[in-house]
Amino acid sequence: MTRLTLRHYVFVALSVFVLFLPGRASLPPLDRDEPRYMEATAQMLHSGNYVDVRFLDQPRYLQPAGIYWLEAAAVSLTGMQDRHATWPYRIPSLIAVTAAAVLTVWIGAALFGPQCGLLAAALLAVSVLMTAEGRMATIDTTLLLFVLLAQCGLLRAYLDRERDLATPLAAALLYWIALGCGLMLKGPVVLIPGFGTPLALALVERRIDWWRRLRPAWGWLLMLAIVLPWCIAIGVISHGDFFSRAVGRNFLGKVASGQETHGLPPGYHLAVFALAFWPGSLFAAMSLPFVWAQRFQPHVRYLLCWIVPHWLVFEAIATKLPHYVLPTYPAIAILTAAAVVSFPTQWAWPRAPWARGLLAAYALIWFTVGSVLAFAGPVLLWRMEGTVSPAAMLIPVGALPVLGLSAYLILHREVLRAVMAAVAAAVIIHVGLFTTVIPRLQTIWLSPRLAAMVDDHRRCGSGSIVASTSDSEPSLVFLLGENTRLISPTAAADFLQENQKCGMVLVGARELAAFSTRALQDGLDLHELGQQAGLNYSTGKHLEIGLYEVMLPSAP
Repeated sequence: MTRLTLRHYVFVALSVFVLFLPGRASLPPLDRDEPRYMEATAQMLHSGNYVDVRFLDQPRYLQPAGIYWLEAAAVSLTGMQDRHATWPYRIPSLIAVTAAAVLTVWIGAALFGPQCGLLAAALLAVSVLMTAEGRMATIDTTLLLFVLLAQCGLLRAYLDRERDLATPLAAALLYWIALGCGLMLKGPVVLIPGFGTPLALALVERRIDWWRRLRPAWGWLLMLAIVLPWCIAIGVISHGDFFSRAVGRNFLGKVASGQETHGLPPGYHLAVFALAFWPGSLFAAMSLPFVWAQRFQPHVRYLLCWIVPHWLVFEAIATKLPHYVLPTYPAIAILTAAAVVSFPTQWAWPRAPWARGLLAAYALIWFTVGSVLAFAGPVLLWRMEGTVSPAAMLIPVGALPVLGLSAYLILHREVLRAVMAAVAAAVIIHVGLFTTVIPRLQTIWLSPRLAAMVDDHRRCGSGSIVASTSDSEPSLVFLLGENTRLISPTAAADFLQENQKCGMVLVGARELAAFSTRALQDGLDLHELGQQAGLNYSTGKHLEIGLYEVMLPSAP
């Protein structure tokens, strides 16, 4: 294959689109971040306020409004504004993950040839982190898309310098517009890869003349023009509170201290890479000798200057979550694919015994991770639901032989075929988990069952008002609606006193004594409508929750 045509890109887009469809509609909102985005978007649509983002009655001042606008547009286009369906909110992430794979193909092909681009896109699409993030209505895959768009503009200018060609205006527009859109999504985070790559290249090459190809004299004005109108509007509405929270507490707070129990030491992202980038993680480790040997080549240098600054920044900050380094994964996938395609002409196995030993240990970890993922489905169904699912058993039956074949091919130095087998094993595992296992784990899907129980007993229809004392997860709020109250047991009894006809309360077994005592003091005749039990996977606590209302006197 000498060049990629339109049909190759369409094939990649359709393949990734279909790969990420399973689970998109069947999965309930995944606590805790995803339903916060969903509910804030739903409230935005209901209120018509597209500037001041809110979750219940509290401002959600974490990042700009871009992701909420995208989700609101998707929900509006599908006509699902008045329903609590999850799939419309996940449309932007589906489009983003599909487009990210296509752009990875283009970048990889531009740097190392068509085969490298296609292989890199496959490694990125089936990675565990991308598989998870690409199915959720969160911000990270959408941010990745705009990082890739910015990198496309930047790379075009860099390659034009190498070829002594003029850089078209479109490349500069793409770069600055992508950065502006990225700012509207997650604030200054997009500038880490957006500005970090050219700065790192300038330090390494000791030249920055090609930077002028991107028209920086006016480009930064275009970038700011995208984000400034909303910044001015939210600054006026919030009286500056947005910037003190989003920048002072959220962004800078994550740098100084670990937020929400996510404070971890440097090296965390490297440690979880074996799982997060699986199955490509082993091949990425195998590619290190090739990357080191080729580090002075312009194309390899460019990708290293994309990866290293971003990775170092997020290893250094106190708060750490796996998706923080997702913007580096396309570059890692491309370098890995380049090494695999070059085998054995430019790269071979390491010769030093210690290097071979480390690689063998990492290979053992890699195979163990794959085996655990393959068996995770049937084991979870058996342990949590007490069922043995023949459909779930097909996952290890199908994936493990292919994974074993990949290991066999690695040992016999057929690395390209080994990668293809590993990708096939990952597809079997991911599709199997999201179609036959995760939607059936009813024990952990407590909020959907509580919401269904409430819907079965609404005395006033949509006018019913629900309060909860135990389950305060955002998923419950999204499924029940913005009128949901999250209150204490004693306040819940008072709530029923004030809303005897249309009020209902969800009370956990641990809060039942306090709730009942206060209800007795208020003179309420309580009626239990039903109970649900399950595991809150966000906290690890087992909950037993009942639904209560006030018994109304019978009509004479």
